[in-house]
Amino acid sequence: MSEGQMGMNLNNIHNIYFIGIGGIGMSALARYFVADNKCVAGYDKVQTEITNSLEKISINIHFEEDVKNIDERYLNPKDTLVVYTPAIPKTNVELTYFVQHDFKVLKRSQVLGLITENTFCMAIAGTHGKTTTTSILGHLLKECDVEMTAFLGGISENYNSNLIQNGNKVSVVEADEFDRSFLTLSPDFACITSMDADHLDVYGTSEALQESFIAFSKKIKPNGKLFIKKGLPIKGITYALEEDADYVAINIKIENGTYLFDVKTPNKTIENIKFNLPGRHNLSNALIALAMAVEFGCSPYSLASALASYKGVKRRFTYQIKTDKLIFIDDYAHHPEEINAVYHTLCELYPNRKALVIFQPHLYSRTRDFVEEFAQSLSQFDTILLLDIYPARELPIDGVTSQWLLSKINNINKKLISKSEIISEIKKNNAEIILTLGAGDIGEEVKHIKQELNIAS
Repeated sequence: MSEGQMGMNLNNIHNIYFIGIGGIGMSALARYFVADNKCVAGYDKVQTEITNSLEKISINIHFEEDVKNIDERYLNPKDTLVVYTPAIPKTNVELTYFVQHDFKVLKRSQVLGLITENTFCMAIAGTHGKTTTTSILGHLLKECDVEMTAFLGGISENYNSNLIQNGNKVSVVEADEFDRSFLTLSPDFACITSMDADHLDVYGTSEALQESFIAFSKKIKPNGKLFIKKGLPIKGITYALEEDADYVAINIKIENGTYLFDVKTPNKTIENIKFNLPGRHNLSNALIALAMAVEFGCSPYSLASALASYKGVKRRFTYQIKTDKLIFIDDYAHHPEEINAVYHTLCELYPNRKALVIFQPHLYSRTRDFVEEFAQSLSQFDTILLLDIYPARELPIDGVTSQWLLSKINNINKKLISKSEIISEIKKNNAEIILTLGAGDIGEEVKHIKQELNIAS
């Protein structure tokens, strides 16, 4: 934590300005500060559903990068905090202005560290499963009436928000490994769901990424608890599906697309738990959220009924259309392991049905680092339509293109398309399951695809 961060009291700050306010983590913070009666405004380069929802709660947002567009209220360094996301280029005109004029400028992760340091903090880390696990845990604690705030990296279906609020004694946060930002947290409880290689543009090697997770595990407060998916090379309270661990899901069955299972805890067995999200990876996420809530002191039987009412996170295996003839699912999967998880879930729910995938790769560096794994995971589907790489914060890398990835996919039904061709390509195909996958702006296309397919059906 920087000296400026350590010496800062958020109670003395009245105005908060966000650069990149439309980001999923940034917008959750913006909502939090509005609820805390702060004045909030911000910039983002594109208007989206998220920015529209922020404007509805009276947050002033502009979309052209220019200091002239910033309200004067936010131009006094004494009572303004500037928050930015690492996705914003260092050359951003507004960021440069604030840095040069001695404003308090902090990364999103540092602000999260400040908010959570005076709370009982539960942090969810891992290369996959963070958002779903955080939203399950937030929902469980709220249903058990714990005084808590959960900051989510996605929109909860239960609350239609990326912020769940019921007080401020406990905070539930995603501990993001990108840019090592999770090292700004000092949690009381933490879990690590997975440590697959990712963000090699930051870490260089998977060993360096593992070392960062180990460093995070040492940030836990004295007398805190660390929960670890069984098999990861760190010591802690273990959890697993149907294998020996401290918390185990046993007697797993599926009835009408719902998981029914029991959980063996160190002290007792909780029976007849229902969970409505498909996929064993999601069942694993539910198990760790349940374990953390049990260790916090929630009643196991209250937790069981709370879990049954959990509806999921938008863009995490979200059904857009579900009829006998056609299924359209949208998912945020942007790593080969996440694409594999989607495929295995489909096999579990809909064996022998043809599936068409529209995939938008996210980041040039991730495509380069995992091109063989992406090709392998995508080749499992019947038809693959690839969009151009979504660059996010990156500049192009020579030779790294969707065409290059396409050439490695071992499937005859594959094609590189533009966004404007999505509908016509879907209509040419006889697949019974349509999937849109990716973490870029493909999510903005979903409403249009759904509308067109509903008309066609």
